[in-house]
Amino acid sequence: MNSTFFFNALASYMVVIDPIGCALIFYSLTIGQSFRSRARTLLKALGIAATIIVLFGLYGQQLLAALGISMDALRVAGGILLFNTAFRMITSEPVPDKPHTQQVGDITVYPLTIPLMAGPGTLTLTVLLMADSGSSIEKSQVLLAAGLTLLATVALSLLAARLRRWLGKTGDEIIQRLLGVLLAALAIQFVANGIRGLML
Repeated sequence: MNSTFFFNALASYMVVIDPIGCALIFYSLTIGQSFRSRARTLLKALGIAATIIVLFGLYGQQLLAALGISMDALRVAGGILLFNTAFRMITSEPVPDKPHTQQVGDITVYPLTIPLMAGPGTLTLTVLLMADSGSSIEKSQVLLAAGLTLLATVALSLLAARLRRWLGKTGDEIIQRLLGVLLAALAIQFVANGIRGLML
């Protein structure tokens, strides 16, 4: 087992999916709902997101090959996409303290599953990690890392009210900016690797 590869994959998913940020957004959208209702929504979103990530991980490269898209081109495009996400994380306002006053309806698919749990950044990262994996064990590690991150997102979302009180607005903002910087660095690395591959 390549522990370095696994922990790199886990850290990448943690940064891209951002379980704490997802939990705080989920909290702001579900204030006033019962614990059972929130748990049901989260479990449905978990199942949908996990299915999308697994399918994209197993067949994403074949889809790209059928479309004539090289992995190096995807690395560059994916890196730009991830950098855009990172930029928004660094420059956007944190989740407000006040709850939304509008009725948001069912949030299972949007925005909980897409784009929070299994958005374009997550799917791009999955394909890139699968392409960089050298064995079936490492491919399993990628999916395991994604699964653990999704479970962490669900757990933190169920504890979102306590998490919000503990972090406060300042703590939330610090974590959001820090994760944005880490994601930006990861994005630039993807772009650099893709350009290097395209030029060879």
